[in-house]
Amino acid sequence: MKLSVSVAMQTMSLYGDAGQLLAEYPVSTALNGVGEAKNSGKTPRGAHYIRAKVGEGLPINAVFVGRRFTGELYTPSLAANCPGRDWILGRILWLSGCESGKNRLGNVDTMQRYIYIHGTPDSEPMGIPLSHGCIRMRCLDVAELFSKVPAGTSVNILE
Repeated sequence: MKLSVSVAMQTMSLYGDAGQLLAEYPVSTALNGVGEAKNSGKTPRGAHYIRAKVGEGLPINAVFVGRRFTGELYTPSLAANCPGRDWILGRILWLSGCESGKNRLGNVDTMQRYIYIHGTPDSEPMGIPLSHGCIRMRCLDVAELFSKVPAGTSVNILE
């Protein structure tokens, strides 16, 4: 299996071992565009892999901070009480870069930047770049994807 993210199209495609398209999902990448530098708020490009999976068995609307379940479940009323919070919901696929000097090690390390594929509230639009660097998905979509891909799955992020 492998994943391909098109920043231009704001989609993620899941391919099987024989190269067949298995699923396609709408996503939201960074509002600041693409780039690899730390603290840029940009989505990194190039070859990556899923380093870790977080959230198995938790509710679809589980809230995470620092990859830890807070015990909260996302609701519109919780959102109203926490304006401006960057919601990381449901599942996390933590990415690691594969290309030294481009998206791995030093000032461009995707993993050290905490770049994830993760769920976001349904009220957030897909198909429009709005994230802080991560790849946002609908909670149901990221849960489905989470169940299909193992850690180690390659993820290519294309401009």
